[in-house]
Amino acid sequence: MDLSKMKNDKKLYLCRWYYRAGFAFLPFLWCVNAIWFFSEAFRKPQYEEQKEIKKYVIMSGIGAIIWTAGLTAWITIFQLNRAEWGKTADQISFIIPTGIP
Repeated sequence: MDLSKMKNDKKLYLCRWYYRAGFAFLPFLWCVNAIWFFSEAFRKPQYEEQKEIKKYVIMSGIGAIIWTAGLTAWITIFQLNRAEWGKTADQISFIIPTGIP
């Protein structure tokens, strides 16, 4: 989809939709929203809907960064402590490694 061919109100609608959809545990949409609408929010000449698009782009970027940091922290903690957590770690694992930890 080419944003340059869309009307400004449709851009705002799409940006808002991606932002709200990110709350359904789809943080990837926040990342897409922040990247896709970045130039629309910060590089294009001023227009009426741009202020609101900026708000959604900034909040989407912050949300994506927070999710990435949280997921990275969880993966690191889990991988470092999986063997110590024993049965509990095995119960929440999708793939259970075999062998000696």
